[in-house]
Amino acid sequence: MTRLVCRTTLIVLLISSQAYTQSIDSLRHHIKKIAASTNAVVGVSIVGNNGVDTIAVNAKRHFPMQSVFKFHIAVTMLSEIDKGNFSLDQKIKIQKKDLVPGIYSPIREKYPEGTTLTIAEILKYMVSQSDNIGCDVLLRLLGGPQFVENYFLNNKFKDISIKINEEVMQNNWDLQFQNWTTPMAANQVLASFYSNSQKLLSKKSHDFIWKIMRETSTGLDQLKGKLPEGTVVAHKTGWSGRNKTTGITAAVNDVGVVFLPTGEHFFISIFITDSKEDKTADAKIIAAIAKAAWDYFLVKTK
Repeated sequence: MTRLVCRTTLIVLLISSQAYTQSIDSLRHHIKKIAASTNAVVGVSIVGNNGVDTIAVNAKRHFPMQSVFKFHIAVTMLSEIDKGNFSLDQKIKIQKKDLVPGIYSPIREKYPEGTTLTIAEILKYMVSQSDNIGCDVLLRLLGGPQFVENYFLNNKFKDISIKINEEVMQNNWDLQFQNWTTPMAANQVLASFYSNSQKLLSKKSHDFIWKIMRETSTGLDQLKGKLPEGTVVAHKTGWSGRNKTTGITAAVNDVGVVFLPTGEHFFISIFITDSKEDKTADAKIIAAIAKAAWDYFLVKTK
């Protein structure tokens, strides 16, 4: 009898394991099919179910970051704040000469003659609204793009290149490719800073960055595009615009943490490059991939 029970248990475990494998394989196949349906190169990294389930499509390929690097800048600044080199309530004067024309900036639109803002306020503009002038102000305070790259390299992160600021990136199409990462590396950064297992940030800084990531108002048709209304997504977008000569879009990106109603979450980084589609079509690809992952993990965590 004992032998029969053991054998039955073994069969059940094998069937369950096979079904589980088929399920994640089915999701992987579905996401590859979505990625292949567009006239663009799509890179995807998804990690969920406490790291058990992973999806990788072109996940080690170099993709231009565009504004995704504002998340990296934010956590670098917060790390410096934790060291006492700056403070969230420190006031920074932004002069009229700093308000570079021709690049996206809610700060410039609100304060066309310049203003004084706290670092906390600039961080919110930079992350939640993807403000380019606020980004470059913080980069100057930190000592430049290389300082941010070195912060990540010194903390053992790989496949991150941050060489230029927003003003340079937005005014020279070819130079934007100097700021690159991989979907896998982007997900590793998200996971490390969200879990804070390496104690990279203080609790105050950790809570601050994830609050403003949840308040991101750009790219609402991307990761959040097909998710149920009210779904919490802490994310950062990036967009290159379209090359007027070739019609190619170099970057439509969205990376973040998606929270399930069960209380669980998954990390997802999607990068699109060399796209001959319009922005709406690229956003739909990101939204479809995020929805496929949502549906899978929702079932897995119930």
